[in-house]
Amino acid sequence: MTADALPGASGPGRRGPGALIRAATGAVPPSSLVMLAILSVQIGAGFAKELFTQLPPSAVVLLRIGLGALVLCLVARPRLRGLTRADLGVGVAFGAALGLMNMSFYEALARLPMGIAVAIEFLGPLGVAVAASRRRLDLLWVVLAASGIALLAPWGETSRLDWAGIGFALAAGACWAAYILLSAAVGRRFPGTGGVSFAMVVACLLAAPVGIASGGADLLRPEVLLIGLGVALLSSVIPYTLELEALRRMPERVFGILMSLEPAAAALVGLLVLGEILHAREWAAIGCVVVASVGATRSSR
Repeated sequence: MTADALPGASGPGRRGPGALIRAATGAVPPSSLVMLAILSVQIGAGFAKELFTQLPPSAVVLLRIGLGALVLCLVARPRLRGLTRADLGVGVAFGAALGLMNMSFYEALARLPMGIAVAIEFLGPLGVAVAASRRRLDLLWVVLAASGIALLAPWGETSRLDWAGIGFALAAGACWAAYILLSAAVGRRFPGTGGVSFAMVVACLLAAPVGIASGGADLLRPEVLLIGLGVALLSSVIPYTLELEALRRMPERVFGILMSLEPAAAALVGLLVLGEILHAREWAAIGCVVVASVGATRSSR
């Protein structure tokens, strides 16, 4: 179902959100839309990490998911009428995967440089891509990705990385894999983009107890809410819109290959926005993950 089927979409004499989005992005090549989406996500993560100086990661997650859910529900309110318990169960599982993915990733982001956290998390979609293929060449991508993670592991006492951060990033990757696998089922069961809005609400409810307990009254400070809204727009609403439009105009495999550049983009944003300087070994590890992801995406069905 296209964006024109969203609540408030175009009818006779009206132009809905879907038509307006396509009019605004129609002249932009789809590959550029994907790159803009990647940069938007990573810049949003950079602002979120800056916010860690005022709020703990769990509270920042609540701001991002809660405000993102509010915006998405205003644009695409989930329609629950006619859904079965099984449909709602899949939607709840989808939302739980989304919430746990964000909570785990932000905990990793608080302990690791951005590029490294994203590279480790990317093992989730990489694993899904490898599982979708049966070629012997896939073993090369697995070995290459494992080599990258081995380069990042804090084997020596002088390493600036820690196992807790790596563990949270791996947990985020596992949740990302579950999110990918559940997304197809949600797309079949929920009309339009209501499944994503429903999942965001579930994720918000999941993150609320921990986020409120850790953030307290600081969550209501105007400057914090403003930054949180910016993080929500950059990390969720804007990239989702750009990716959806790009997927209408390009093959999914090409889209996946471009998305494989995300760890490198995260490292660059970490360097330029946060001043996170990576060592040569860490850049090599990120390169291993990017090459493995590109290769696995090209070979997957």
